Amino acid sequence: MSSTAAGVLFLLSLVAALAVAYRFVGDYLYRVVTGTTHSRVELAIYRLVGVNPRGEQSWGVYARSLLAFSAVGILFLYAFLRLQDLLPLSLGFPGVMTHGAWNTAVSFVTNTNWQWYSGESTMGHLVQMAGLAVQNFVSAAVGIAVAVALVRGFARKRTDQLGNFWVDLTRITLRVLLPISVIAAVVLIAGGVVQNLSGGTDVTTLGGAVQHITGGPVASQEAIKDLGTNGGGFYNANSAHPFENPTSWTNWFEIVLLLVIPFSLPRVFGRMVGQNRQGYAILAAMAVIALASISLTIGFESAHGGTVPQAVGAALEGKETRFGVPNSATFAAATTLTSTGSVDSFHDSYTALGGMMPIINMLLGEVAPGGVGAGLYGMLVLAVVTVFVAGLMVGRTPEYLGKKIGTREIKFASLYFLTTPALVLIGTATAMATKNHETALNVGPHGFSEVVYAFASASNNNGSAFAGLTVNTAWWDTALGIAMLLGRFVPIILVLGLAGSLARQQPVPESAGTLPTHRPLFVGMLVGVTVILVALTFLPVLALGPLAEGLS
Repeated sequence: MSSTAAGVLFLLSLVAALAVAYRFVGDYLYRVVTGTTHSRVELAIYRLVGVNPRGEQSWGVYARSLLAFSAVGILFLYAFLRLQDLLPLSLGFPGVMTHGAWNTAVSFVTNTNWQWYSGESTMGHLVQMAGLAVQNFVSAAVGIAVAVALVRGFARKRTDQLGNFWVDLTRITLRVLLPISVIAAVVLIAGGVVQNLSGGTDVTTLGGAVQHITGGPVASQEAIKDLGTNGGGFYNANSAHPFENPTSWTNWFEIVLLLVIPFSLPRVFGRMVGQNRQGYAILAAMAVIALASISLTIGFESAHGGTVPQAVGAALEGKETRFGVPNSATFAAATTLTSTGSVDSFHDSYTALGGMMPIINMLLGEVAPGGVGAGLYGMLVLAVVTVFVAGLMVGRTPEYLGKKIGTREIKFASLYFLTTPALVLIGTATAMATKNHETALNVGPHGFSEVVYAFASASNNNGSAFAGLTVNTAWWDTALGIAMLLGRFVPIILVLGLAGSLARQQPVPESAGTLPTHRPLFVGMLVGVTVILVALTFLPVLALGPLAEGLS
């Protein structure tokens, strides 16, 4: 079978698996977030933190609970990292330096999982398990909880109650993320992924040298790394490392894991608002963008533009031969279309236009399908913008799902989409102006692309990198940490504010002038608004970076 045919089969089987999961996973998620019963374990947790599970919260209280929980998480993880050398299973590693601990704590709490370090030589097993992996669970649960709160804003009327953050967080973690991760970890172990508490093994290489190979609880962290669209790898090489991703079928399975929840959440949206067709419309918009991105990434990498790739017949630098070009490009597109940041190849080695696609995926806001929760609420905010634009075209007050989109709502939506571009552009400009960009291994357009990629990844809470930029400095750790914090929590506050505003409204009946938001026309408009917003904002940046390199 040719590599092209194998790549097509790989992609078609991926689509088929996600299509099957859409209904089953989506319906299960719906039952979890709308259920009214509590297990004994959940009730014990509520008593421990002093929460009344029957009480609901306004958007302001919901936001304050979320921010307080995240702040405690940052402080705890920072202390955990700094005191690593005093803890069991530290493997003799010292405590993490101040600015590195700050960056890592912020990174994992914000679901970014940006890594300036090599995991196998920096983090002990206890920190990996009880520090980083725990945040992989709860940061993912936070994203899903915010998406559910926004959907409640559309579904409810004349109320200021959006649910209970602590109940949402607990249920999503215990009933969704934990059981699926356990099953996924067992599958990965069967596929050859390492799972032990070994401090490592010294082996003699074919060249006669001695190499220390670190073991550890890899499979359990790998499962939630992908399922929760986190991305923090146990090893520096991430999913390119054979201990994390041994074979082509485990590569396929990991892509399914990182896409399954984001692509299933539109089903939850449709059922909660009482119109499954609305969920299908959001899913269709996500799928159109995702398939276009994956196809372009594969196409650019398969065309292998450049003198050396043309000479050898493929753009294989930085890619694992056990995966090949199509499968590696699919992983790269999927991991940046979501907020995962996990990689099975090095994006810095991609062709100029092939490397441009992961950047564009992040600059789109990672809404196709986006991170767990973050993709859905990002796409729904875009839907609000779309109906607003459509309403202006026909001279009517815009409505979405019976809710009027007025001045207050569009302010929340506009500020949401101004946040990330401001962080990316200001961060990039500051790095270039202060010469901090000189830590890049390349100059010219490619070096500029490395800087843009770093801030796009941090501000969109992705976590992947071009890998040609040295960021283990106080300036980079601090600047990217700030971008992660603001890129995560400012949009969340705005989304919850929008949800609160929508929930207080009395729905208005549909009329002849109401834009149907479940038909292909609306899907096309939503895709157009998504792409145009990015194109208008970031075209000059792309022209200075990957486009200039690709056309040179």
